[in-house]
Amino acid sequence: MSASVLIIDDDRELCALLAEFLQLEGFATEASHDGAEAVIHCRDHPYDAIVLDVMLPGLQGLEVLRQLRTFSATPVLMLTARGEDTDRIVGLEMGADDYLPKPCNPRELVARLRAILRRSQAAGEGGITELVAGQTRVDPARRSARHGGVDLQLTSAEFNVLRVLLARAGHVVAKDTLSQQALGRELAAYDRSIDVHVSKIRKKLAVAGGEHLIVSVRGIGYQFTGGIDEGEP
Repeated sequence: MSASVLIIDDDRELCALLAEFLQLEGFATEASHDGAEAVIHCRDHPYDAIVLDVMLPGLQGLEVLRQLRTFSATPVLMLTARGEDTDRIVGLEMGADDYLPKPCNPRELVARLRAILRRSQAAGEGGITELVAGQTRVDPARRSARHGGVDLQLTSAEFNVLRVLLARAGHVVAKDTLSQQALGRELAAYDRSIDVHVSKIRKKLAVAGGEHLIVSVRGIGYQFTGGIDEGEP
């Protein structure tokens, strides 16, 4: 069964171009040209991934993303204006899984979408056992993460990052390794995606009572250390 992708962009010509290319690559696609309508539509129509343009008229892309994240963990790949680093960082902080600058190369869009979907699928297959470190638990089969019994409500990318860190609990994981294993791509120069995802995970862990569980190792990456020697809940 082909993966379903919703493209949210007011540029109808671009939507048609991307939809045609994605369909040739085996994706089932639909398009929405209005942010508010897209949010309503997504409440009743699940997709495997969403491509979201930040620069939408009316309800802007970042607000669309914020509203989507109140009820959906569907992976979201943002399309941002080239050079708009602020939009990218804010988007990642609000729960986007990845981004591409516009105008984007359709082949790269396909590669990013496949990487997102591959990571989501791989984490839920193969009978992978639950990962546990102290009071933090990650269940790859259900793609759920909990701390002290509290559901962390992670996005797809955040879940992948935490899964990699827990699998190597007590060891430093390089940012490039995290990017490749969690996001499915090499970490580019000045790319803060991993930093933003880790920051979001830390905040969600803290709300669940798990502060200071992920430490930064300057110039290298991150290490899940907190709670390793604690008793299980």
